[in-house]
Amino acid sequence: MNLADMLSYADIHDLGRIAHTYNCECNGHSKNELIQSILNTALRREIFQKQIENLNLEDIRFLNSLLFDPRNAFSIEELTARVRQARFQQEDKSDWNPREMIIKFKQLGWLFNGYSQQTKYLFHVPQDLKNRFSDVLTSQFKQALKLTDEPNVYRDEQMLIVEDIFHFLTYISHHDEIPLTADGAMYKRQLQQIIDRLSVQEEMVPRGVWRFGYGRMFKEYPNRFSFIYDYCYYHQYIREQAQTLHLTEEGKTRLLERKKENLADVYRFWLRLYKNPIPNVQSIAQWIERLGGNWVTAGSLGGVLCQLVKPFYYDTSESIVEQRILQMMMHLGLIRIGEDQEEGSVIQVTKLGKKVIQGTFVAEEDKIELYAEQ
Repeated sequence: MNLADMLSYADIHDLGRIAHTYNCECNGHSKNELIQSILNTALRREIFQKQIENLNLEDIRFLNSLLFDPRNAFSIEELTARVRQARFQQEDKSDWNPREMIIKFKQLGWLFNGYSQQTKYLFHVPQDLKNRFSDVLTSQFKQALKLTDEPNVYRDEQMLIVEDIFHFLTYISHHDEIPLTADGAMYKRQLQQIIDRLSVQEEMVPRGVWRFGYGRMFKEYPNRFSFIYDYCYYHQYIREQAQTLHLTEEGKTRLLERKKENLADVYRFWLRLYKNPIPNVQSIAQWIERLGGNWVTAGSLGGVLCQLVKPFYYDTSESIVEQRILQMMMHLGLIRIGEDQEEGSVIQVTKLGKKVIQGTFVAEEDKIELYAEQ
């Protein structure tokens, strides 16, 4: 429902509070006058933009958590969890209450209680406002971007990860048994042989480096291959048994039928896997799709995105955006990354990336947690 519909169902006291927020001059005892006055004021472009500009960073992060969710109804528990997620600095303020932000959004007419017996305990976001939030924030974020010409050289890995998943399974099929260490990892020599056969070369993980949170075998394997391995393990194409690695019947069947992965499925798996350390990874990918249609400097894009990304242990917001999001989206073929002599790294969303990102949604609670067996 749109704002006008929700106002018509709202309690007159709620309407009065919204009207007060916008300094509406009308008869506070007339529901019809209140609704008309709110609509005439709250939807005016300059007033709407000013309200967005007046939001603090935590408000924007909370709003961002709602924008790309196709649902328009949320429980109070969901909303308070998202408010807490938007609060990066956990200061000792005993008087801080996440519900205050929800009340603020209600008084702005951006959140409404349900109107039926079934929905009265849910909070609703007007669809037309959701669209306007997105448009205004997109315009605001674009002002901070620095566009560039197409670089002379850039990396474009479209569909390579799909091919390499197949190459990995093929390699395993040519070996009866691949021995694993006590930690469940492949030995370096065999791992190097596999990586040498893949389309993208990666350095081995140095000993003693902190690596945690981005997949089941992220600690042992380099970023891209770790993701490929986890994808195959989760989809039960491979099996670890008695310190050896084998193809499963499902894995053998895929090779026999030469059946390769759908990139949208691979992207969906990445969202579900990386959502553990980066809860809003999906909305960040959506922003990259919206902001990266033309070549843009990675620095200016990162400046916009980093304020939305919460650090994860030793990973800063900057390293998460650069290494965990942009680099992995390049490996997925969703973006291309180039090098400009003056501006440094530059990125652009691929046509395939635009299609995949726009056509994929993963529910908030849908995430994968993979841990190596002990």
